[in-house]
Formats: sequence, C-alpha cells, structure tokens
Amino acid sequence: MTSTAQSATAQQVGQPPPELMISVRGLRKSYTVKQKRKTTSVDAVRGIDLSVAGGEIFGFLGPNGAGKTTTMRMLCTLIEPDGGEATIAGIDLRRAPGQVRRRIGYVAQGGGTNEEVTGREELVLQARMYGIGRTEAERRAAAALSAFDLTDYADRRCSTYSGGQRRRVDIALGVIHSPIVLFLDEPTASLDPQSRVRVWDEVRRLRAEGMTVFITTHYLEEADALCDRIAIIDHGEIVAVGTPNQLKHEISGDVLTVGLAGEGQPAVELLSRLPFVRQVEAPDSDALRLYVDDAGTAIPQVLRGLDSAGIAFDKIELQRPSLDDVFLAKTGRSLRES
Repeated sequence: MTSTAQSATAQQVGQPPPELMISVRGLRKSYTVKQKRKTTSVDAVRGIDLSVAGGEIFGFLGPNGAGKTTTMRMLCTLIEPDGGEATIAGIDLRRAPGQVRRRIGYVAQGGGTNEEVTGREELVLQARMYGIGRTEAERRAAAALSAFDLTDYADRRCSTYSGGQRRRVDIALGVIHSPIVLFLDEPTASLDPQSRVRVWDEVRRLRAEGMTVFITTHYLEEADALCDRIAIIDHGEIVAVGTPNQLKHEISGDVLTVGLAGEGQPAVELLSRLPFVRQVEAPDSDALRLYVDDAGTAIPQVLRGLDSAGIAFDKIELQRPSLDDVFLAKTGRSLRES
C-alpha cells in the first residue's frame, strides 16, 4: 500500500496518518495541595497517551479542571512532567525543551497583549524576541495584521480593541515566528458567537497553510465544528479519541428524553429491561435519557410501557447523538452541566 493510501485509510478509521507531529505516551503530572493541616497529592494528568498528525486540528475536550491546560502546559515546556515521554515536531520534549520551544507557538487562555502598546508594536516586539531582524519583524507584523484582518486597528492601543480583535492579536503573536505546531488554550472563552466563529475561521486558515493546531476547549459546538479529531479527557484521563462523527457513531442510534411527572426510579427499572434500550441515564430528577437503536420503533413501546405501569410522564423528545451524549456515555455526566 502506498503512503498516500495508508494515510487515507488511517483517516477513515479515525487514526492519525503515519506522519505524527505530536506523540505522547504515559504523560502524567501531580500537585501537592495543602488543606488546613493536611497535605495531599492530586493527580492532574494520569498517564495519558495521544497522537496528533501533521496538519490536523486536534481538540482536547473536557470540563474545567479535567487536566486540559496542565497537559498543554507540559507539551509547551512550561511545566515539567512527572513521568512519561513526548515528542513535538520530532523533538524529544524532556531532552530538548529549547528546540521544542522554537518549533511551537502557544496562546494562553488569558491572552498576553499589553494594553498600553499598539497591535503592530506587540507583533514587532514578539518577532524580535525570536531573534528576527527589525526589517523582517516589521514585514511579518504587517503580513500578520493583514492576514488576521487587523490592519485598520494596527496603530491603536490594544486597550481599545474588542474581545475578538484582542484574541486575534493573541493568535497572531503565537504564529509570528512561523511555528510548526500551534497550541491554543481555550481560544474563544468569553467571546461572543460572532467573534468565536471569526477565530474558528482563522484557525482553519492556519491549518490550510500547513500548520498543526492543538486546541483545548470545553465548548461542544467548537469541538464539533472545528476539530478533525478530538480526545475527551476527564479527571486527568483520556476516555475517548476519534473524529466527532466517529465518537457519536459509537453510541449509534437515537436519544430519547422522557419528562417525568413523578418519581423516576420505577421508570428507570422498567425502561432498563426493554431489549431495544441500550442505556438509561437520569441527568435530572424529572427526566430520563434513553439510548435506543431506532426511535421509530422505540417511542410507541416506551409510551405503552409507561402507560401500562401507571408511570406519569409529560413529554418525550427525540434527539440525535451529540458530543455531550458521548461525554455522558463515557463519564456518566453531562459536559454542559460540568
């Protein structure tokens, strides 16, 4: 099989093609936490494995505190792992962190713009810090301002920028030195929907230009719309990896939400026994979520079963599986609620 065919086949089954840009094995990190008079160890990242192919937009999806940012900060050489190994753009993370830093860009969740200087000044300074000469730094700054549609605001102080404009400056700062891999930590947190979509467009453009993008997010819509593949992380462990469609297909079928008018346990016991119901979840005290093979067959039988048992309900709704359903199936709780 040719390398092109191997790559295409790998992508079809949700595995990255052979040319890996990020490879992680057994990465872990713990912190010592003092609570009153007691000192405990907290495992932030518990021996994760993951691979990211060149040219991918790879999403790290999970709730706040799941270990997303800790993992990213280790991969960006900002904190040292307690164990495991990783290579970034072919460079060993632990043996040659300086070489890794020259090959990556990093945009922190909080951003890094200085409000008292202009966007152009920020970009020129950032390029100069990477050892780029002034003339070339000014050229790159102008090109970045144009690419990120910031030219009209280039010579205004960053304090005058909107949230979306400031976030685009942050990303421009992260790529001014032409990195091979770009790490984005919650790039659209707190942005309005229009600004969020604009940032997505910029990320897609960078990928189209050949950059590999590793993005952490807790937004389901962002992971679904933007990422080629995603890893779901919970309590420091990866619980699922694949394309958004593949992960949703794993819990194939339909999702029914049944609104209850009374106590839910009798309904759980009844519906769990039905052969076409794969799983029953109770996300709320007054509602059940059923994973079924086919809603057209299931709905009439669910209605008859509840009615025969005298269990009161007030609605039944059909939904297609979402990434939140995947998260719920893998972790036992909703990411939206987390």
